[in-house]
Amino acid sequence: MQVRGFSRNILRASRLSDQELSAAARVRLHALDVWRRTGQYRLACEVFGVSSATLYRWKQRFDPRDLSSLEARSRRPKRLRQPTTPAAVVARIRALREQHPRWGREKLRVLLRREGHRVSPKTIDRVLARLKATGRFAEAPRQAISAHKRPRARPYAIRRPRDYPVRRPGDLVQLDTLDVRPLPGVILKHFTARDVVSRWDALGVYRGASATTAAQFLDAIVRRLPFPIRAIQVDGGSEFAAAFEQLCQQRGIRLFVLPPKCPQLNGHVERAQRTHTEEFYECYDGDLDLAVLRPALQQWEHTYNTVRPHQALGYLTPAEYLAHHTR
Repeated sequence: MQVRGFSRNILRASRLSDQELSAAARVRLHALDVWRRTGQYRLACEVFGVSSATLYRWKQRFDPRDLSSLEARSRRPKRLRQPTTPAAVVARIRALREQHPRWGREKLRVLLRREGHRVSPKTIDRVLARLKATGRFAEAPRQAISAHKRPRARPYAIRRPRDYPVRRPGDLVQLDTLDVRPLPGVILKHFTARDVVSRWDALGVYRGASATTAAQFLDAIVRRLPFPIRAIQVDGGSEFAAAFEQLCQQRGIRLFVLPPKCPQLNGHVERAQRTHTEEFYECYDGDLDLAVLRPALQQWEHTYNTVRPHQALGYLTPAEYLAHHTR
């Protein structure tokens, strides 16, 4: 039978505005009011996108004297399944876990089976969770020891804010190091600085990668980049701390450090490292002495920035990009 209207109490309640209702409850109240006004429950179902069963259920639970009757109700069952694990087994699980706090459920299951208790791993998990929830058991606290790496204090470097704008050359320069092993027993440390906007690179090669070496490279790129550096982004390597961090602060350059194990956030310079490896080091056949290698690397840097077309820049060189976009 189609319902043509509600009582005056429902009409009066539907116009009350002094009670605090959630958005969902107001939608339900509005749907019932549309039904009352039009007398067509199908129209209310179509407008509010609900089934007729749902609309009738809202009407059945609606109390005109209490608009909160339209609020969402808990779906928690009235009767819950009660644990059936014997108290003796629960006590034994707790005792074994306290005796071996780092052993998981599978090891505990083996120990319980040796004692004649047939308990599944899931049951062990549920018992321990129930004991923790009721405050009858607490996990042993983990204690830091010297074998664990403790994070170094960074007095100046921070995580890059999500809203930090990168629009102009120099807004963000990514730095990274690369091990170059041209011969057995020969290890060189290659430094790359890449501007993420113009793709302009500055390169350096050293015998080692220390904070002092990184600071020397920073001095070099500040001189060689054709625009001011406003921010630098590095990974958590020790070479980008201490003297390097202090120099960034002295020069007023913001220093952003990546979270652990997130090299993809420095993707521009990571890709640049591959390019310099393939197009310079794998093609270089000269002397590996730094006095010879460095000038050759500087010549490659000049070629990279002023001759080599870049697909990401529409096949312009970084120098051409700067000439066209920074006027």
